[in-house]
Amino acid sequence: MIFSSILILIVAMALSSFNKFLSPALFLRITSIVFLFAGVLSLNALYIQSIGSGIGIYSGLFHVTVTSQLLEVFLLIIGSLILVAWPLKHNLINFSGKNKIDELQVNKYASEYSLIVLFSTLGSLLLVSSSDIVSMYLSIELQSFGLYILASLYKESESATSAGLKYFLLGGLSSCLILLGAGLVYAFTGLTNFEAIYSLTSVSQMTGDSNNFIQGLSLGLILIVVGFLFKISAAPLHNWSPDVYDDSPTIVTIWLTIMAKISILVLLLELQTQIGLIGGFSSLFISNGGYLEVLSSTSLLELGNGIVLYPLTLLSQALSLENLMPLNSSVNSISTSSVYVLKNLLLISSLLSLIIGTVVGLAQNKIKRLLAYSTISHIGFMLLALAINTEQSIDSLIFYIIQYTITNLNTFLIIIALSYIINQSLIKEDKKLILYIKDLKFLSELKGQFYSNPLLSLSLTICLFSMAGTPPLIGFFSKQFVLYSAIQSGYYFMAIVAIIVSVVSASYYLKIIKILHTESENTSEVALPSSNGLNNTNTVSLSLLTNFHSYLISILTLTILLFVIKPSLILNSTQLLSLSLFYI
Repeated sequence: MIFSSILILIVAMALSSFNKFLSPALFLRITSIVFLFAGVLSLNALYIQSIGSGIGIYSGLFHVTVTSQLLEVFLLIIGSLILVAWPLKHNLINFSGKNKIDELQVNKYASEYSLIVLFSTLGSLLLVSSSDIVSMYLSIELQSFGLYILASLYKESESATSAGLKYFLLGGLSSCLILLGAGLVYAFTGLTNFEAIYSLTSVSQMTGDSNNFIQGLSLGLILIVVGFLFKISAAPLHNWSPDVYDDSPTIVTIWLTIMAKISILVLLLELQTQIGLIGGFSSLFISNGGYLEVLSSTSLLELGNGIVLYPLTLLSQALSLENLMPLNSSVNSISTSSVYVLKNLLLISSLLSLIIGTVVGLAQNKIKRLLAYSTISHIGFMLLALAINTEQSIDSLIFYIIQYTITNLNTFLIIIALSYIINQSLIKEDKKLILYIKDLKFLSELKGQFYSNPLLSLSLTICLFSMAGTPPLIGFFSKQFVLYSAIQSGYYFMAIVAIIVSVVSASYYLKIIKILHTESENTSEVALPSSNGLNNTNTVSLSLLTNFHSYLISILTLTILLFVIKPSLILNSTQLLSLSLFYI
């Protein structure tokens, strides 16, 4: 559906006879409808009876499951909602019968934006369902190339061009790491399918022959994970994101902050459950000395007639057997490097993301740079849940992704709405009045907005309190679930650090709220040139917000505020998804 829509839109843009009658705003509306229709098709696919255990398509390159389909629907709905942030309509003005706003100038890049968004979303959807190294790399590149172009979409803006170039160079570096890791995995295993690699690893562990290739496989997986951590701007690989987010247009930053990260986090989750080498491993085995020790998610116990694989749930039954014998030394050395290096890699990245995202964010005075460091801090919470790798932590991870998406989407929609109101300007060029909208850059520009735009300011305040983890907002429960799963699994130090940084990060959220509620004498009016274009003697306020944009902000704000009243819908869904990843 998405691919067909891309081809149709390309043809429509190429034919001058069609392009002449289609306004750029119409492309955005069509793209939004395409996302919604594709989401309905993905939801309808859940009625296929065999999808519960997964369906392999395109020779096993992609694996469609209930989890992947539901996450595809979620991505498509969010993508459709982001498109409403572009100003689709405004009040056309006929001032003294001479001055008139040129409507095409307002939506100058709308058609290109909608087409590139379709490309990037197609890569995200394919990445969610990837079950092969080849499809994984092609999908992440398709997503990334669209984001590189989006970052430099405003060609007249020097800062946007700089952001796109910086994003392209550093994103290419991370893609090289992923490709190198994929090459190492294939070189040492001869396989590219995730399930085949998992089967080979399991058999090798049972027979004790894993030392031949496990080090190469471990190094390859580490490089792949590092490349993906780079792309989601997890510390210490985060330096590019504040610069790119700040220099890119806000309408592009909202896409970089939300859509690009969800698909990669879902892929890391799929790698964790399919290959089984990433995350927390808390089962026991019997060592050569006869003692119980921690090794992996299963316990290998050697009986008199051979090696038997006992899950942790059957460990108590296994210990009651009389013919238990200690494992041989070859099995005793099963790839602790691959298990614990990957796990520690995620934990270290989580710790640094929590600290850097909080401490460095305190010194920011630009809106999007501050939100970039806020995102890094949120990534730290999600990586902590990913590293723990229990049913409860994966449940909290999926819920955190949903909460993060809703809160950040609403925050950026409000910032874009305020920029339409605050930073409008009409400039006369070639006997035309052209409406320019400048993005909000500094926190000081929000001063006194509570008095001029109280509803938007209150909505932004609610979002900021939710990001800080203030009860009873939805952000509090997401952090609570992650911290509870960390404490239950014995990660006390990480839980203490997460609590401390949550308290500290509340200070820069409160700084924004203070600025919003500080009285200012600034007014948001647009100056209209006089008929001769020399004197600005007339002013008028323009309304660039669509009704749907306003309704969407209201709905998302109420969701954040009133989640505690009816939490069962989201919580039950995330719990079922986490259980399906472990037991289906």
